[in-house]
Amino acid sequence: MTSDFELSLDELRTVARYATEAALDVLPVFEVACPADARPRAAIEAAREFIDGAPRTRLQRVTSMDAHRAAKDAATEPARLAAQAAGDAASAAYLHPIAKAHQVGHILRAAANAARIAEIEAGEDPGAGDRALQRARERATPALIDILRRYPPAPTGRSRAAQLMTALDAALRR
Repeated sequence: MTSDFELSLDELRTVARYATEAALDVLPVFEVACPADARPRAAIEAAREFIDGAPRTRLQRVTSMDAHRAAKDAATEPARLAAQAAGDAASAAYLHPIAKAHQVGHILRAAANAARIAEIEAGEDPGAGDRALQRARERATPALIDILRRYPPAPTGRSRAAQLMTALDAALRR
């Protein structure tokens, strides 16, 4: 793999669509926990504007950072993970075309967070996470998998969400 490659706007929209679908699934988790905080929803709306053909602008960057700040402010792990997923959806418009493993997080972390939320909501049942990862695999298009394969495999992290992301990455690369 080379150190740099091209990512077209259509490819960035493919990544943003994938992350946004996962973030939308778990946005209600954040909104129930933090009903007065609209930052994650704003990030998803900014991502959707980009997906629908608008140019990437400062809007995606600002709302992404705001959603990540909402994640830091969240009182529960599920709410934090849901806000982070929304931030990742907006920031997907600015995925870097450099062959660094940490970039995989920008592609897959929202789906991994959704799987972790599923586990938590099911009383720490790993089967719920596995089912969520299966849905994430089914949602991945050939175009998304092609983009993912341009990057090195996801790094293995210590958190359960990071472990789920590594599992999803490996499954999609097969």
